[in-house]
Amino acid sequence: SRPDGKPLCFSRFSRWTCLTLALLYEEVLYTIRHRLGKPEPHHVADAQELYAYVQKAFGMDAEEHRVSMQRVKELESPIFCLKATVKEAKGILGKDVSGFSDPYCLLGIEAKSQEPAHPDSKKRLKAVVKDLIPEDQIHRTQVISQTLSPVWDETFILDSDVVESVRHKLGELTDLHGLKRIFKDARKDKGQDDFLGNVVLRLKDLHCWDDQWYQLEPRTETYPNRGQCHLQFLLTHKRRATTSSRTQPSYTVHRHLLQQLVSYEILQHQAGSIAWDGELSRHASTVLYLHATQKDLSDFHQVMAQWLAYSKLYQSLEFNSNCLLHQITSIEYQWVQERLRPEQKAELAESFQSLLTYGVSLIRRYRIIFPLSVMRSTERLQSLLRVLVQMCKMKAFRELCTLSPDLPKMVSEALKSGTTEWFHMKKQHLKPMSMEENGKALAKLLLEVIGDLQQCQKTWNKFFISPPGRPQKHLCPTAAPSSLCPCQVAEHVQEQLRKVDSSMSKPTAESLFQLYLNLQELYRMKDFLPKRDGPLALSDFHQWFKEAVPQWLQKAYTIALERAQRAVQMDQLVPFGEHNKHSTSTVDLSTCYAQIVKTWQQLNWPDPEEAFMIMVKLVEDMCKIALMYCRLIKARAEALSLSEQNEGEAANRLCIVVNNIKQLRLLILKLPSQLDWAQLERRTGAVIDPQQIQHTLHHQLDSTVSCLDHEVQDVVQALATKVTACHQPHLARSGESIIPLMKFLESELQYLNEHLVQENFKSLLALLWHHTLAVLTAAAGPQTSSTQRYKKLHCALKSLELCFHAEGCGLPLETLHSAAFLTLESHLALCSSTSRKLIQKYFSNRIQEQLDASSEKYGAVTIKALYRPSEQKLRVEVLNAVNLIPLDSNGSSDPFVQLTLEPRHEFPEVVARTTQCKRNELHPLFDEAFDFLIPPEKCRQEGACLLLTVFDYDTLGANDLEGEAFFSLRHVPGLDADEDQADMGWVPQTRLSLTHPKPSGDEILRLLESRKGDKEAQAFVKLRKQRAKQSKETA
Repeated sequence: SRPDGKPLCFSRFSRWTCLTLALLYEEVLYTIRHRLGKPEPHHVADAQELYAYVQKAFGMDAEEHRVSMQRVKELESPIFCLKATVKEAKGILGKDVSGFSDPYCLLGIEAKSQEPAHPDSKKRLKAVVKDLIPEDQIHRTQVISQTLSPVWDETFILDSDVVESVRHKLGELTDLHGLKRIFKDARKDKGQDDFLGNVVLRLKDLHCWDDQWYQLEPRTETYPNRGQCHLQFLLTHKRRATTSSRTQPSYTVHRHLLQQLVSYEILQHQAGSIAWDGELSRHASTVLYLHATQKDLSDFHQVMAQWLAYSKLYQSLEFNSNCLLHQITSIEYQWVQERLRPEQKAELAESFQSLLTYGVSLIRRYRIIFPLSVMRSTERLQSLLRVLVQMCKMKAFRELCTLSPDLPKMVSEALKSGTTEWFHMKKQHLKPMSMEENGKALAKLLLEVIGDLQQCQKTWNKFFISPPGRPQKHLCPTAAPSSLCPCQVAEHVQEQLRKVDSSMSKPTAESLFQLYLNLQELYRMKDFLPKRDGPLALSDFHQWFKEAVPQWLQKAYTIALERAQRAVQMDQLVPFGEHNKHSTSTVDLSTCYAQIVKTWQQLNWPDPEEAFMIMVKLVEDMCKIALMYCRLIKARAEALSLSEQNEGEAANRLCIVVNNIKQLRLLILKLPSQLDWAQLERRTGAVIDPQQIQHTLHHQLDSTVSCLDHEVQDVVQALATKVTACHQPHLARSGESIIPLMKFLESELQYLNEHLVQENFKSLLALLWHHTLAVLTAAAGPQTSSTQRYKKLHCALKSLELCFHAEGCGLPLETLHSAAFLTLESHLALCSSTSRKLIQKYFSNRIQEQLDASSEKYGAVTIKALYRPSEQKLRVEVLNAVNLIPLDSNGSSDPFVQLTLEPRHEFPEVVARTTQCKRNELHPLFDEAFDFLIPPEKCRQEGACLLLTVFDYDTLGANDLEGEAFFSLRHVPGLDADEDQADMGWVPQTRLSLTHPKPSGDEILRLLESRKGDKEAQAFVKLRKQRAKQSKETA
């Protein structure tokens, strides 16, 4: 294949006519047949190998080769000549008095050899050149005066003026062992010249080209070390019988030969799928070397021939352009314009111009010629650019090409025209048949453009543009492969969009969405486009799609809605994954929301006011999907429950429903950050009031979240109902045994905890707790004398409290200790107590009421009390009473105080004591002391108190009640002292308000009264009822 991608059909007729190729073949066969000198070590020595190689290289069959070979054999042999150059010598002997010599050299060819019979013989040849060779055949260098290191640098052609004589002589040399050359005589002003040394070489030992230092040999052993001489030899043909050599310049023939062999080498590499790196095979190198030396081509002409051949081949065969750099460097180094004839200059200039034109054409089509999908494409382009740059810098290029082209400008124009051609080609490939296909075709075209720009930005631009702040080393400082003007894209897209009906169909609108995204991507790459005057043509491209936006939003909503519906239909309401507590539909719902969010991000609508309206629509759609999902998932749970008729499984599904709705709530709450409302508010700040955004977006979101919370509460309530239905029988039997209830709750609450998120689980626990309290309250309602039942109920309540609290992992204590709980706990504690405990509790309550009393509505009594531990004696002094109510008809009273220790079952042997009666006195002064023998532990009992009852004495009827007061014995002075106090003087007075019992009764009294079989309880109730009858309190 060619570098430009076109196919190549190579044959022996592809370059020259049959005649020209035959003449060139004759030339190469003649070169091999009349080979001179000893083969180089790295060359092919076998002539048959070389014949076979060139036969393949020229595409000759056996018959053609035989005919050509026969014709070459019939041609006259060439005239051989030896081109010898005496360069310099060093270390020679000093023969003059001054210690130096005046050396010169004599060169000649000896026709008859004096070579010893045995090659290994050490016998030296004592004769010198002038003694062996006729004087007219001797060549002589100049004399270099007074030196031991002479430099001559003189070249001689060792042949004869008489052609036949030279031919005969060299023929003898070929047959006879070689060349004898004797030189180095020192010239004297007087006498014979002194011998300094000689060198004898055999012709068969010489290569076509030799360049060596040779040791000078003495005639005797007197001075064995006589220095060295630097010689160069070149064996050439002075005249060749081939047609090409007679009719064409030597370097032209050599170029044609080089071109033919290199073509063959390249094709051989391509056949093996190996890229040619510029290295020739041994056979090709040997043939070209022989031809160049036989034709006596200079290094410069050889390099120029290589350049002409390689630069021409590069335009038809694919190989690494780095191969041209060597010729460029060599020509630049050896360039001397005067050495070329006019036709050679024209040929070289034409090769420069041809390669430049071809290289620029490749750059114009770099996308096709150097595709990134092919290995080393970037290296090939970089190599081509380097060759073009180096070529344009050559002295030869500047001198021969009078109109030196502006390479950066040429490349810039090539890139622009090539990019425009590429764009038009891509447009031609896309021929839509309908409006919908038109949108897809435009989107695909833009995708191609974007991909091309990305490749240019990532790869190609670095070959053409220097980064800012770095030295300019690239080819084109202003040209880049991405020179496609956005105006071309914009004009084409607008032209196609005008064909779309204003009332575009749904498929057409949907096909335009990808086109919008691609235009957006192209616009974002504006910073990487070349600098140009005027605004970018794509600045307002979004306006072209305003009519399609509503259909894009509707499509996004429809897709999300349908996907959510399918997700609910497929949902089996089981946990999705080991560590998740919600089901599969929430995953799909999350994906639906993510897609809508992605749609918003993809739109990235530039107009702030229109962007706000789009946001309102998207949020409204997502809220509608959320509420729809709640209805569908609840219906799905109900449908699955109806098909199985299993209350336990139904409750489990409701757990999943609750978790799903809670998960949905989290998705809704993330929308402000996902949709970046803060950034929208900043963008719309100049056109939309922030209050409007708050009212529209946030209010809509808050409303939806409130609805979801309500849905969660409804489902939790339903779940609680189902769970309580399951454990209702256990609660009903909790008065008999708490164990079944606790086992049920342990398993059920553990499952709920595993399958509900924490917030929902606690909401459910709260509902279950309230229901449990209601059931237990109902169970404790019927009045019964069985304290054992109340004890079990009370035990159940305390166990349930621990269960629902779960050491802080369940409901907090403030939630558990609700008013209903405290009431129930108090009731059960009372009902489960014995009658004596109730009586003690009754007096404890009255003591507390006494302490809380602040009014002296019925008067007050003042006492002192002291306990003497050593005597176990309680001493009470009743000092006075004040503000008693008048109970007699005369407006006064006859008061006295009765002292009793309560409760009676704690002080059964202590009798009541009374003070004297004070007639007609409402502020009596008693000053009486009483002693009670009681142990200290009795004083410390719950409810232990001194009951002081003030009566109005009546002679005929029962004494009237003035009031009663309760003095606690648990904190009586002296009770906790280690020693008895000295006297009552230090004891403070205690003023106790007189109270009347409330006629409405007391809960404890009602419980005691309900215990009909308990005489002690009945007696206590009877006593308190009598006291209540005398009360002045109203209901």
